[in-house]
Amino acid sequence: MSARDSAAPIIIKRKKVVGGGGHHGGAWKVAYADFVTAMMAFFMLMWLLNATTEKQRKGIADYFSPTIPINRISGGGDGAFGGESVFSEDQIAQIGSGGSAPNPTEEHQSRGQTGMETQGADSENGKLEEIAKEIDKALMGKSGESMVSEQLARHIVTRVTDEGLIVEFFDIKNDPLFERNSAQPTPIMIEIVSMIARVFGVVSNEIAINGHTKTYPNILKVNPSWDLSTDRAAAVRDIFTGAGFDAARIERISGFADRKRVATNPMAERNNRIEIILLRSDRKKS
Repeated sequence: MSARDSAAPIIIKRKKVVGGGGHHGGAWKVAYADFVTAMMAFFMLMWLLNATTEKQRKGIADYFSPTIPINRISGGGDGAFGGESVFSEDQIAQIGSGGSAPNPTEEHQSRGQTGMETQGADSENGKLEEIAKEIDKALMGKSGESMVSEQLARHIVTRVTDEGLIVEFFDIKNDPLFERNSAQPTPIMIEIVSMIARVFGVVSNEIAINGHTKTYPNILKVNPSWDLSTDRAAAVRDIFTGAGFDAARIERISGFADRKRVATNPMAERNNRIEIILLRSDRKKS
């Protein structure tokens, strides 16, 4: 080997490898997508805050609070007392939707954690439900000799509402409770109402009687709905007093014509009904 050959330079070739395709890579797209998602969530939050009321926002917050089943009043915390103390009735004048109003209504007043309001409502509900059970026993003959037959029980439904215990009895096709287009009660109606009067006699609550009718054809010269619903409610009142019920406990009778239908078909017999309401004793009178 010659000297010239030994002095030849050594050339090293290094290959540069660019990962991800340079500016065509996808890493930045992930970061940008996260940013856009965060901005969308932010604007959704701002829209919700602007489009909802204080009461709705409190409801949304309470939905995610694990204290709801045991705590009716939430202060936003997740502890046993929902962010409030046992003395909140004395310390916090208003909370929730009442906190944003200078003169909140009674239902928005702070109730504290004493549970007195809740206990009173639960006690009243329990009493009304017991009376509903007594009506069921009377209908089914579970407490001895049946006052009315099981067939008659098909005319009756009961439910507890904010107003009180509603006992509703209604017409069934080919088995009406009043004579056709009149306020003359049938023997079935007299028997049912007399039974209700005896059951309601064990308490001192006042009652209200509402009459409802189906819709009558527009071709009639005189629409009988209003007078008929009122006259039927008055007839039920007469049956009550005739059964020995204290007339002073009847707070009101009302006729609603066909304005509060329960059946899809406005002319259905099911819309002919009477509601007797055993009013709550703890309600506020107007």
